[in-house]
Amino acid sequence: MKKINLKRFLKGRLSRRVKIALCSAGGLILIILILGLLRAFVASQKNDNTTYRVKTETYENVIEISGTIEAAHEQTLQALSDGTVLGVFVEAGDQVKKGDIIIQLDDTTEQYNLAKQDYDMATKKITGSSKELKLMETQRLSLVQKVADRKVVATFDGLIADLDVNVGDSLEAKDEVGTLVNVDYLTAEVEVAETDVGKLKVGQKVLFTFPAYTEGTVEGYVVSWPAIGEVTSRGATVVKAKVRIDDYPKEILPNFSFTGKIEISPTVENLVVERYAVAYEDGQAYVELARSGEKRNVTVQRYGSEYVKIVEGLSGGELLKQLTVPKKSGFKRNKNKGGMPNGGFPGGDFAGPPPSGGGSGGAPGGGV
Repeated sequence: MKKINLKRFLKGRLSRRVKIALCSAGGLILIILILGLLRAFVASQKNDNTTYRVKTETYENVIEISGTIEAAHEQTLQALSDGTVLGVFVEAGDQVKKGDIIIQLDDTTEQYNLAKQDYDMATKKITGSSKELKLMETQRLSLVQKVADRKVVATFDGLIADLDVNVGDSLEAKDEVGTLVNVDYLTAEVEVAETDVGKLKVGQKVLFTFPAYTEGTVEGYVVSWPAIGEVTSRGATVVKAKVRIDDYPKEILPNFSFTGKIEISPTVENLVVERYAVAYEDGQAYVELARSGEKRNVTVQRYGSEYVKIVEGLSGGELLKQLTVPKKSGFKRNKNKGGMPNGGFPGGDFAGPPPSGGGSGGAPGGGV
C-alpha cells in the first residue's frame, strides 16, 4: 500500500479551498461593483431628467373681513304721535331734500292750542308781569314742538326706499311706515382681531367681493376705528372698524353681504424655483432650460430652505433642468467645474423663512 503524506494532502486541499474562496469573493465583489455602477447610472439618468418649473407666488399681507354693507345714512320713517294721516307727499323711489315733509298728520288741535297761546301772550303783554310772559313763552315752545310732531320730515337728502302709508290711515306713535336712505356712498362695520388692530391705518385700501356682483372686486378704504375693543359672543376681543365705498356698481344695494380684505401692504408677486435648478460658475448663478438646453445667467435671492427667488433672468413658467442633487442630509456640490456646496447658493445653507407678515403666501410644492 502506498503511503500518503498527510501534511502535503491537507496543504493541497486547503490551497484549492482558498482558491475557490478567493474566486467566489472576487466574483461577489465584481457583482457588487456592477450593481453599484448600474445604480449610479440609473440615478444619474433620473437626476438628468428631473426638472423644476419657475412659478409665480403671490404674497398678500391682508386682514380678512366680512359683513353687510349699509347706506351712508338711513332714516326709519315713523309717526312721532298718534293721529290720522292727512297727507302723503312722496312715493317710494322719490328723491327728497333735508326738511321736506313726507307725511302730515291731523294737527287741528295742536294748531288751535298754539293760536290760543299766542292770543293769551298778546293780552298778557298789556296786563301781565314779565315773569308770566316768560313762563308763557316756555309753554309756547312746547306747543310748537307738538305741531312739529304731527309731521314726518326728511332729516337728510336722500331716496325714499319704501313707503307704506295712505291718507286716512290711523297711526300710533312709533309706527314705522317707510325708510329714507342716502346712498351717495356705502359703509360697513367689520370686526378686526385685537392682534391686527396695530396694522390699521386710515385710508388703507379695502377690496370687497359681493355674491351679487360677479364682475370683480369693488374698492373701498378704511375710515376709522374706536379707541376701545369689545368681546364677541365667541369670546374673542375685536375692534369694529368702519370701512367705506365711494364708487360702486349699481348692482350693489344696502344690506348686501360681502367678504373682503384690508390691504396692509401692496401685494407682491415673486418668481420662485427649487434651489436645485440653480448652479454657479465663477460666482455667477445660472440655470439651464430643459427643452432647449440654453444656459441663462440669473440673479437669485434665498427664499426659505428649499427655494430661491428669481430677481432677474427669467419671466416665469420656464422648465429648468436639475443642476444640483438634493440629499437627505447635506447637499452635493454643483456639476460645474468649481461647483459651490450647499445646493448652489453661496454662503452656506439657505437660512430664514419667506417674508413675514400677516398675510398668506409661501413657496409652492415640489419639482415638476
